[in-house]
Amino acid sequence: MTQDSFMPDPLLYETHMHTPLCKHATGEPEEYAQVALNRNLRGITVTCHNPMPDRWSAGVRMGLDEFDEYKRIIERARDAWKGRIDVRLGIEADYFPGHEAFVRRQIAATPFSYVIGSVHPQTKEYRRTFWDGDPIRFFKGYYQHLAEAAELGVFDCISHPDIVKNTAPSKWDVGVILEDICRCLDRIAKTGCAMELNTSGVNKDIPEMNPGVTILKEIHLRGIPMVVGADAHVPQRVGDGFVTALDILEGVGFTHVHYFLDRKRVAVEIAAARASLS
Repeated sequence: MTQDSFMPDPLLYETHMHTPLCKHATGEPEEYAQVALNRNLRGITVTCHNPMPDRWSAGVRMGLDEFDEYKRIIERARDAWKGRIDVRLGIEADYFPGHEAFVRRQIAATPFSYVIGSVHPQTKEYRRTFWDGDPIRFFKGYYQHLAEAAELGVFDCISHPDIVKNTAPSKWDVGVILEDICRCLDRIAKTGCAMELNTSGVNKDIPEMNPGVTILKEIHLRGIPMVVGADAHVPQRVGDGFVTALDILEGVGFTHVHYFLDRKRVAVEIAAARASLS
């Protein structure tokens, strides 16, 4: 009997990962799939940054003329790993006021398995538009945009929902803007949109997963479902920190973690999910 015969059935997907087309990730989808296999994941959903019009934030995303190539490399990886790792086409799409119609059309035109909605306050375009020198107003504005993103009705999940803290880490105090955060979460809860616990936060200026525990508790109080994603920009980070993330969610009171297939939410008991990971 081989060692593999003792492995439990894989249950989870890596739900947040990138490709070199975004210009700040390395490794082909096939390499990410190999790490998923090594960590006993059921599959990967590739969610590279969406192309945007007028070269908006072009330095950190694929171009419009590269979108077909993006779909092609996911299909190539799906064929290469068929029967071993399920490879799915997803997208991480930016919410930015004024681009709603474009993003809505883009998502409707492609049969994505999973669509992440993101606000990226660290980009120069976002800062140029919304930074006025007051970090507290900037933090509050970010949470207004997170709520608007969910209310757009085209995203399955809102990603890394306190990443804004790393734009001015010395000024971040979750208690100062907790009322604004809670109003944001009230609005998100009404939409049915999920939210993400992003394990890559441990590598940022404020080294904790995004969001931190205070916000997770408020998410749990509102019954918002949670997805775990590593935001992998290198293959080695596929599934990274998942066990710790599940422990954090369970400690807050969650009993299930989720992922999406064909835009439908799938729930997995946290205890079973933890046991499935190698």
